[in-house]
Amino acid sequence: MSRLAFGLLLFVGAPALAAQSAEPPIRHPAVAAALAAMRADNSWTVDQQISLCEIPAPPFKEATRAEEFRRRLAALGLVNARLDSVGNVIADRPGRAGGPRVLISAHLDTVFPEGTDVTVTRTGTRLDGPGIGDDCRGLAVLLQVAKAMAHAAIVTAGDVIFVGTVGEEGEGNLRGVRHLFEAKSAGAIDFFISVDGTGFNVTTAAVGSHRYRITYEGPGGHSYSAFGMPNPIHALGRAIAKIAEFQVPGAPRTTFSVGVITGGTSVNAIAFSAGMDVDLRSESQAELDRTDALLQAAVQAALEEERARWPASERPLTVKIEDLGKRPAGTQPDSAFIVRAALAAAAALGVSSRTGASSTDANIPISLGVPAITIDGGGRGGGAHSLAEWYDDGDRGWLGPQWALLIVAMLAGVSSS
Repeated sequence: MSRLAFGLLLFVGAPALAAQSAEPPIRHPAVAAALAAMRADNSWTVDQQISLCEIPAPPFKEATRAEEFRRRLAALGLVNARLDSVGNVIADRPGRAGGPRVLISAHLDTVFPEGTDVTVTRTGTRLDGPGIGDDCRGLAVLLQVAKAMAHAAIVTAGDVIFVGTVGEEGEGNLRGVRHLFEAKSAGAIDFFISVDGTGFNVTTAAVGSHRYRITYEGPGGHSYSAFGMPNPIHALGRAIAKIAEFQVPGAPRTTFSVGVITGGTSVNAIAFSAGMDVDLRSESQAELDRTDALLQAAVQAALEEERARWPASERPLTVKIEDLGKRPAGTQPDSAFIVRAALAAAAALGVSSRTGASSTDANIPISLGVPAITIDGGGRGGGAHSLAEWYDDGDRGWLGPQWALLIVAMLAGVSSS
């Protein structure tokens, strides 16, 4: 997208959203000073990334990292640094003119279980360690944005709220960001930014997901002497075969997967239980719901077919469907101001950025109609969700934090005095 030229963004006590410009305030004296400080202070950002990443934050056990993140935000001069009732870290940087309230966040949790070695090793500009990109990079970017804004005494028209969320990964089911909006624990939000991962792309659409654990159960028995009863594993196989034949659209992109199967105790036993974990995803809530209906029908049909296969048997066969989490889908146009701001800020820094869809903390606000994006944290990375995860700061690592700061400045507005 080409850079838009609507003049330097200045707010002089005018909070109206209509006063916003899609031209990055890169020449504003305070913003320019903050950008320069970020470049000079890049090693500090990397140190924050490493030290936070070496504090374990396994699923549902983010408290130790959360408390340290809260302490660091408070030390940077943010006010009312606190933990809400689900464990999110929230800290405020008040604006002066009642302008738009901008929330910038990164998630505290990782996918790695308790006991994982989270030591980070450094080789030149490359860092290796579980979670180093997803999302220790995001947390470090937030700290640098807060530090640079304080250093340059940037005055914004609207409040800027810094948040470390819990429960972004896996079965956490976005519980942190859900709470932010359902309980309004961070107050009203006009714009939402999540910093998650590495690179310079922008997530503008929410990939929704429905996840289930489906378990067929029966009394089980000896494979020879008890033969003739419904078999939970056979029922599971029927269901999986039906799922494999689902027809879904390529646009909007919709997917399905049986990711885990369990069951059985011995080669010479009819299992008493067999289960699968199923993941459904789509950029469209309507298509996600349609695929969900197909899944429910397939699961029930497999149950009835396995029962019917053994009409003389009086042994029961049942199915249990457990909800492992639902993430809403949603879209917003690339013409939305928050998207244009992100792309223009990237262009002003000389980096290319493209938009796309993903499943992130931004799913919740997007589904509620709140302007929201997830941006990468700069640098390069790979191996996310694996023990071989890595991040490379390269020779321009400061660009990630600079990008985040420019977007915040455009959304919250910078004052001329």
